[in-house]
Amino acid sequence: MENIIGPIISLFFIIVTARLLLKRYNPHAVLLISGLVMLIMALLLNYKLPQISDPSGFSGFDVFKYIKESFSKTNADVGLMIMIIGGFVAYIEKIGASNCLVYVAMKPLKLFKKHPYLTSTLVIPIGQILFIAIPSAAGLALLLMASLFPILINLGVSKTTAASVITASTALGIGPASVITASAANIIQVDAVLFFINDQILISCIMSVVMMLCYFFVNRYFDSKEAQTSEALINKEPELKAPLIYALLPVFPILLLIIFSELFSLFKEPIILDTTTAMIISLIIALIFEWVRTGNIKEVFESLKVFWDGMSTIFKGVVTLIIAADIFAKGLISLGFINGLLDISLNLGLNATGIIIVMTIMIFLASMLMGSGNAAFFAFGPLVPKIANKLGISSTSMILPMQFSASMGRTVSPVAGVLIAVSEIAKVPTLNIVKRNLIPLITALLIMLCFEII
Repeated sequence: MENIIGPIISLFFIIVTARLLLKRYNPHAVLLISGLVMLIMALLLNYKLPQISDPSGFSGFDVFKYIKESFSKTNADVGLMIMIIGGFVAYIEKIGASNCLVYVAMKPLKLFKKHPYLTSTLVIPIGQILFIAIPSAAGLALLLMASLFPILINLGVSKTTAASVITASTALGIGPASVITASAANIIQVDAVLFFINDQILISCIMSVVMMLCYFFVNRYFDSKEAQTSEALINKEPELKAPLIYALLPVFPILLLIIFSELFSLFKEPIILDTTTAMIISLIIALIFEWVRTGNIKEVFESLKVFWDGMSTIFKGVVTLIIAADIFAKGLISLGFINGLLDISLNLGLNATGIIIVMTIMIFLASMLMGSGNAAFFAFGPLVPKIANKLGISSTSMILPMQFSASMGRTVSPVAGVLIAVSEIAKVPTLNIVKRNLIPLITALLIMLCFEII
């Protein structure tokens, strides 16, 4: 009976939280308070709380200390990366580099002006290839927001369409550098590169094609229904605000990350560059460009304020929401919601195919609720060898759809960092992007399950 109470309480909080978010209550407050209350209830019910690095000695205080730890961890890791990228995006917009990129890109892309939705779907495979080298969903999405977003808008699609295909390019967490891939390979004890080549590539290509077809029709339908097309920009030539060489600046971080990635061995001694460092290097290069162009070092120094302002905007709108979502996820885990779902699936008496389907859907839903594919997969993934052995099936056949569903669920989560960050820069509601992503991602999920079952 005790094992049932926690999941029932967590399900109640999920319903209440979803209702409040749909009623447009402040998401930061809703997620934070819901998460805290769930943690307190887990404490009162003697459930095992998530591990804390530096306990205070009193569990009542430790509940609130999770917020401090989440701030510390997020700001030192993904939060800093997102803020730096947000500041860089704001700065290159201020100095006119984004306009230059649009101007240059629009020349060959004029051939596609009559087919803007076809062009927008091409972002998905292009972004997916980049995602292999830049395995940060939020990092890659924001880099594409700086480089491809203005181009797509000038081709004539809506901001929501452009934002949706950019987030879709991060829907499949594949490649040796992916955290989920590395974890999955470690769980089933195979080499990550071989797992990528032998198991991930084929199914990811099939799902990418399915997603492209779905996004073409879904975005075109929603844009026509909502009258969101950027008609004012279709025939408008981008205004040049800086020399054409500035067009290199928005794509410079991507080039750095691809050249200095684990996928290439261009140097005798391996040189690996992270996203945050690449953004800082690119910012310094942008400052040098401005100094050469203006010859006024004081003016260049003053322009750096735009970078700091961009960072602060992302912090208050995005990073704080990621922290609130993290507390909400901890609340769900502490009440045994994940373990409860697993127990139900195992007690239904399903065969191997049924268990794979149930586990895949559970991870998809858990990822949606928690806004983190990693958190959802790390909760279920380690259980795979034991379950697979019990059912007499291959661990690979079970873990592959599970790891795909984790990253796909994140792409339709209104509390996922990548969607929050993209929606903030695109200036469109997060739920509007979720609405565009839902049909293509669910379709791809069903195709994947059919492929795995067959």
